[in-house]
Amino acid sequence: MVICADAVISVRAFCARAISREVSLIAVTDYQVNEEIRDREVRLIGEGGEQLGIMSGAAAMQIAIEKDLDLVKIAPGSNPPVCKIMDYGKYRFEQSKREKEARKNQRVIEIKEIRMSPSIGENDFLVKLRNGQKFLSDGDRVKVTVRFRGREMAHTNIGEQLLRDFADKCAEIANLDKQPKLEGRNMSIFLSPKPQTPAKKAKPPKAPKEPEPQASGEQA
Repeated sequence: MVICADAVISVRAFCARAISREVSLIAVTDYQVNEEIRDREVRLIGEGGEQLGIMSGAAAMQIAIEKDLDLVKIAPGSNPPVCKIMDYGKYRFEQSKREKEARKNQRVIEIKEIRMSPSIGENDFLVKLRNGQKFLSDGDRVKVTVRFRGREMAHTNIGEQLLRDFADKCAEIANLDKQPKLEGRNMSIFLSPKPQTPAKKAKPPKAPKEPEPQASGEQA
């Protein structure tokens, strides 16, 4: 029995790719990869983005094996489906890295709540105010609530004025999103941080112009 040398090389390359995929545990939840692709014909794109034309799925798989890369179906809805030759493990790793970086840079805006009573003292009010300004400076929204108890419900105007004073003292760094509104025994406002604009760089002062030298000469 005679076995072609090219066939032996192809089988070895195929086995090497299969073992490599087993070891690296590449997830294939998004795309069909390699042996999962069973289409009779595919449109093949090379690893550099070049169009390689329409061919059988087996021929496309053979090209991927020879290049020691993966065959990935990137457009299953096309006719015929579009496949691309790539290093799928490297692609998934880079994709995961980009997603992780995006999540790290994503700023989650929280809503911090500050609670007061209508009879709050001046020092306690200033402490609450500093906390609110800190939350706003950190980029969070702030909900300021006044809770009325018992007979305090007869003087809701005091709580409303308290909330307006709080908003006025934060006006430089925050916008008032919601006017004071009584809901049950609570009256609240919402403050959102103003977008911070980068400080403009001061232009260097211009050097004074030197006076032009006057031509000297004797008058006749």
